[in-house]
Amino acid sequence: MATHYLDFEKPIADLEAKIEELSLLSDASGDFDNEIEGLRKKAEQLRKKTYAGLDPWMKTQVARHPQRPHFIDYVQSLFTDWNELHGDRQFGDDQAILGGLARFRGRPVVIMGHEKGHDTATRITHNFGMARPEGYRKAVRLMDMAEQFGLPVLSFIDTAGAYPGLGAEERGQAEAIARSTERCLTLGVPSIATITGEGGSGGAIAIAAASRVLMLEHSIYSVISPEGAAGILWRDGARARDAAMAMKITGPDLMSLKIVDRLIEEPVGGAHTDRDAAMANVGDVLAEELKGFEGLSPQQIKKRRADRFYAIGAL
Repeated sequence: MATHYLDFEKPIADLEAKIEELSLLSDASGDFDNEIEGLRKKAEQLRKKTYAGLDPWMKTQVARHPQRPHFIDYVQSLFTDWNELHGDRQFGDDQAILGGLARFRGRPVVIMGHEKGHDTATRITHNFGMARPEGYRKAVRLMDMAEQFGLPVLSFIDTAGAYPGLGAEERGQAEAIARSTERCLTLGVPSIATITGEGGSGGAIAIAAASRVLMLEHSIYSVISPEGAAGILWRDGARARDAAMAMKITGPDLMSLKIVDRLIEEPVGGAHTDRDAAMANVGDVLAEELKGFEGLSPQQIKKRRADRFYAIGAL
């Protein structure tokens, strides 16, 4: 897959295009090795400098990067014995939220997450990660099963928000989101939510109201998209950058507000530049977080989760 460069990465793209051009010439003559090595070092330094100073709008672009790992990638990288479960037992099977049973480093778990797709066909199949009511009802069914069998719930969040279509509203979108959020908050088993890309609105919190909420370094988590906020505040979606700068949607701000518990480091240049390393980091942190629940009773787990959410906004 060809590398997709974001707007602010143009200087990096120019350098890497030059490296590729010289590499082709070097294959023929072998005369440009020193120049290529110098350009590679320069590109790496520029990437480090650029990503060390990302503003919230730049992070929004990184969080939405089409080559960022998605739920299916995490399943294939971190889990074994994956058995997907389908349907909400009421209407149908929503493919924007996938879930089922798996083993995480030998331990049985229930996993679920938003899947955006990686090309035109799969994006349409998964509705760009925007779930309908049956997706959230499937999530509730999975959480019910997790509690019945005493299995931890690991959720992966990456969505612009719940699907706003007429059919979704007719089938009770708001109620489904509320029921899923309620079920998250009442689970008597460990639950860990990881914001892997874009955590948008109630569509995200419906499976992210967990005992521990983790967030990748360049992800975002917000009550509304920057474009939506700009449309409400200024009636101008083009002012999305201004909205992003004011909304406190990045990891450090959310940590200070106690909305997110822990940030997971990404490779320099974002998770899409080294997908395997990024997913391995997530796996190591999940394993560490799960150890923190050892020996806790269902009542203690519920109380810790309640205390966590009551602390948000407290002086």
